[in-house]
Amino acid sequence: MAQFRRLLALVKPYRGRLIVAMTAVIIGSLLGLAGPYTLQYLIDAVFRQSDATLLNTITLVLIGIFAAQSVFYFVRGYLLQFIGERVMADLRLKLFDHLQSLSLSFFNERRTGELVSRLTNDVSTVRGVVTSDISTALSQVLTFFGALILIIITDWRLTLFMLALVPLVIVIAMLFGRRLRKLSSAVQDQLAAATTVLEEAIGGVRVVQSFTREGYEIGRFRDNIERTFGLAMKRIRLSAMFGPIASFLGFAAVVSVFWFGGHEVLAGRLTAGQLFMFLILTMTIAGSIGQFSGLWTGLQEALGATKRLFEILDTQSDIAEQPNAQPLPRVAGRIELDHVSFAYKDNTDTAILSDISLDVEPGEILALVGPSGAGKTTLVNLIPRFFDPQSGGVCIDGQDIRSVQVKSLREQIGLVPQETLLFGGTVRENILYGKLDATEAELIEAARAANAYDFILQLPKGYDTVVGERGVKLSGGQRQRIAIARAILKDPRILLLDEATSSLDSESEGLVQEALERLMKGRTNIVIAHRLSTVHNANRIAVLDEGKLIELGTHAELIQLDGLYARLYRMQFRENGQAGTGDLSTGQLAEEVVSTAPKRRSFNILSGLTG
Repeated sequence: MAQFRRLLALVKPYRGRLIVAMTAVIIGSLLGLAGPYTLQYLIDAVFRQSDATLLNTITLVLIGIFAAQSVFYFVRGYLLQFIGERVMADLRLKLFDHLQSLSLSFFNERRTGELVSRLTNDVSTVRGVVTSDISTALSQVLTFFGALILIIITDWRLTLFMLALVPLVIVIAMLFGRRLRKLSSAVQDQLAAATTVLEEAIGGVRVVQSFTREGYEIGRFRDNIERTFGLAMKRIRLSAMFGPIASFLGFAAVVSVFWFGGHEVLAGRLTAGQLFMFLILTMTIAGSIGQFSGLWTGLQEALGATKRLFEILDTQSDIAEQPNAQPLPRVAGRIELDHVSFAYKDNTDTAILSDISLDVEPGEILALVGPSGAGKTTLVNLIPRFFDPQSGGVCIDGQDIRSVQVKSLREQIGLVPQETLLFGGTVRENILYGKLDATEAELIEAARAANAYDFILQLPKGYDTVVGERGVKLSGGQRQRIAIARAILKDPRILLLDEATSSLDSESEGLVQEALERLMKGRTNIVIAHRLSTVHNANRIAVLDEGKLIELGTHAELIQLDGLYARLYRMQFRENGQAGTGDLSTGQLAEEVVSTAPKRRSFNILSGLTG
């Protein structure tokens, strides 16, 4: 009932239309009872009174009743369809709006296909319950009790005989409904799993084709679809079994009522018209009971979907603003990490960051270096408050970021990831994502600064060229430069870079590097460094290993320290065939790495710097 009340709350904004629709339902239901009641007089006028004038009059009255009923049913149908579509749209918008407010940890634990299935399949399942099912229930309640009153007045003996048949139908409907609810929920869950496989296979089609795994993905999708089909067939078999059983019981009840009523006519307690009316009303009551069983099974299906939808709506973001949070004014860009420790909530025993304290001055370039899994990306994600640390704090210009409004914080932080994500629209739309109200002049200036202007003009439609899903129609260097133009247009005070040149060819790397240097000018920059050119340009270098800050200083200071950074630096220069500090031979370098780090980590240390 709690779920049902929450569903009904979705209809509240349209209660005016719903009241009109329900009024039409009530009048239409009453007219539906008036038809059979009037019909008894038409039959008696023929078989008992032989009155042609009365026959004509009653016929016209019946036509008028059915015409009026059709008008009210049209009003009901139109308004309820409107409300149903509107509620479905509102629910999808509400779910999407809530999803946008959730933190990254929620999406790390959910698969995209599952969420898409919730917003499509589950919402469609819920649609009927909050609109047409309500009106049908009201209509059938009125029809059931109205018909029951009429038949009791007509012949109470026959009514008792008929009602003796009802409990059996109700018990069967409840048993079938309970089983159908479980099967319907299982079908929706399995369909969500199939949707997930579909989304992953289409989204990663280049990887699928490069590994020639088309057959494997087809097999995965087929397995999920077949499991969905199997569950759906179980549900269909149950529904198909229930239909004939209900029909048999209904017809058996009608024949039984006709048999008993025939004896009542022969005894003179009923007229032929009254028996005919009784039979119609009996079938009406049976139809109402059948509708109730259908509504019951539909409600069971909808409640399974509703539970999953409300689970999403009830999920609270890990990143919660304080009630008195204030907007963050434009900052100079000083960043302070004070004894920060972090672990993901699904594995709190494994610390990703441990007791890190670090100050970054306004306008400084700080490079983060370390092996894979050292915690570099996690540290960067704490600054725009994608995650909150378990202990310690992050401050910008001396203000704890947990005390300010998240939107005002993130508006002053720019992020350029290594794997650039572009939306499937036009070049213009992707650049303007950095500043939606930017002028054409600002747009062009940002493109020029990002070294994107020339190649954009060579595209088929220039700025209005569609880039395809995730920017698939553009090269890696072109995508990176559009992402940089987007960040330039945003004009953030703090810039976070997962160095964007590590997977580019030499020509693209030079253009992107030049654009990055323009972007970084005058801002506080934290760069996850993979290339030594970035390290050389950094004011300071922070070396992370196993979630701990083990070295901090300038390039020269860290080389002089001769710790992990110096070893990584010499190792990469050896690989590039260049002379590094401390002219070690290959054999000496290998011996040094083996002697100072566990074997299982040597390759990780190397990949951490080279990407």
